[in-house]
Amino acid sequence: MNAEALLQHFERNTDTPDAIGRLRRFVLDLAVRGKLVSQDSKEEPAAGLLARISVEKARLLATGEVRTPKTLPRIADVPFEIPQSWRWTQIAEIGLLSPRNAAADDLPASFVPMTLITAEYGAAHGNEVRPWGEIKNGYTHFANGDVGLAKITPCFENGKSTVFRSLSSGIGSGTTELHVVRPLFVTAEYVALFLKCPHFIEAGIPKMTGTAGQKRVPTEYFAYSAFPLPPLAEQDRIVAKVNELMALCDQLEAARAKREAARDRLAAATLARLNVPDPVTFADDARFALDVLPALTARPDQVKQLRQTILDLAIRGKLVAQDPGDEAFHDLFKRVSFSKSDLSGASRCQDIDIDGLPANWIAAKISEIANVGTGLTPSRSKPEYFEPADIPWVTSGETSDAFVNSAVQHVSTLALKETSLKVYPPGTLLIAMYGQGKTRGQVTELNIAATTNQACAAIVLLVADEAHRRYVKIFFQKMYDEIRERSAGGAQPNLNVGKIKSTAIPLPPIAEQHRIVAKVTELMALCDRLEASVSAGEVCRCRLLDALISQSLEPADSFERT
Repeated sequence: MNAEALLQHFERNTDTPDAIGRLRRFVLDLAVRGKLVSQDSKEEPAAGLLARISVEKARLLATGEVRTPKTLPRIADVPFEIPQSWRWTQIAEIGLLSPRNAAADDLPASFVPMTLITAEYGAAHGNEVRPWGEIKNGYTHFANGDVGLAKITPCFENGKSTVFRSLSSGIGSGTTELHVVRPLFVTAEYVALFLKCPHFIEAGIPKMTGTAGQKRVPTEYFAYSAFPLPPLAEQDRIVAKVNELMALCDQLEAARAKREAARDRLAAATLARLNVPDPVTFADDARFALDVLPALTARPDQVKQLRQTILDLAIRGKLVAQDPGDEAFHDLFKRVSFSKSDLSGASRCQDIDIDGLPANWIAAKISEIANVGTGLTPSRSKPEYFEPADIPWVTSGETSDAFVNSAVQHVSTLALKETSLKVYPPGTLLIAMYGQGKTRGQVTELNIAATTNQACAAIVLLVADEAHRRYVKIFFQKMYDEIRERSAGGAQPNLNVGKIKSTAIPLPPIAEQHRIVAKVTELMALCDRLEASVSAGEVCRCRLLDALISQSLEPADSFERT
């Protein structure tokens, strides 16, 4: 396998995560290794080019146009092999570092802040026209044909660099966070593509100095790193080839975006027929969706959408058939809960739309079918609340799994006696009411008796039935975000116990709850398989692309090496 073979297989690899970005970086890597275009033995070798650059520098020094440069350090190690006609050199050898401009103060010039320099290869920088006198002091100077490299994090890591072109009056200044070189007899665009190549950026990141958020690439790395110099004519061919391949990447990226948009529209249309079902065609629509969605599902976010649709159908009575012979939930509740609550009135809560339920369903507030509480954090100033610790104390950070089987922390019986902590029994549902990360909004179930912290709501259902618990859990998994958005708390509202108590839940007969839970379990297993298939496909494509790239970087027989 060689580079040409990989480039011919661009389209096969575009579904790999970040495939186009990786292929762009690969093109740049090939370019600076001398593997993108062929060499021509008739062309002046890089050694001759370096000799001409040396003569030009001597002339500029003799006329006083430049100061005596520092002695170049020896290149200790070279990172990879290059063609025989190339030479390892340094940016400081092939150009003038940090050049200065001299011009009249009233001359219109270009000002280029960091925000107008892009990371994309080949994208032109922007500029603001100002009088030279306003921008000549306190800024970095450059002129048409100079090459600038962003030296500060994260701009350097993102690949921000540019060739300055189309500057007003041919000169400009800008952000002080730039290293600038003025190449002599070297194609500026070739220098720029080297500054964007993975090797230069990855090798430079560990060499950055400064504090977090203010790290910078030192001048020594920019100026004296090993720089692979091709013959001048080959530089131009390399730049032309890179431009051609980057344009191809643009086309592939657009084609992929078009495919993804079409796939998203088909998936959305399929899910829409389930989310707003037609009673006459719903059964056929559901079968169709389950048949076609696996083929349309290529990303994890699409599987997440399918999961949410399944949960939505479950709590609206659209997932399984109703049986008029099923005992209504309020009748069962009256028999087994020993509660004074009367659910036959089908109470409503305005903040959640649960209209249009099947005839044998009711709606009740959570407080009518469960005891709802929370916990607290015992005072850390009283070590006796935590030692001896023999009672599990669960925090919201431990609610990301389906079940809580153990607790990281424990409290003492004294904490239980002197505070309002309660021990909740196994089977209690816990909801993470606030917090950050993956635990926020998670609904889990205690498999142990435990207390909780104040960030958890504890729901102890009055009907002790496993399928009923799972159904209520399904409801909160689907409705958590909608309930939270109607809670107090500004831009990032949190849940509270009062809001959970007043939340209305649609309740099918207990027999139907069993059928719903079984069907949700079955369909979630399908989603698990889809997710695994998507993940496996991504891994496989990544490995294939990695293998192709690795083989393409092997020395080709047609290239003569030093």
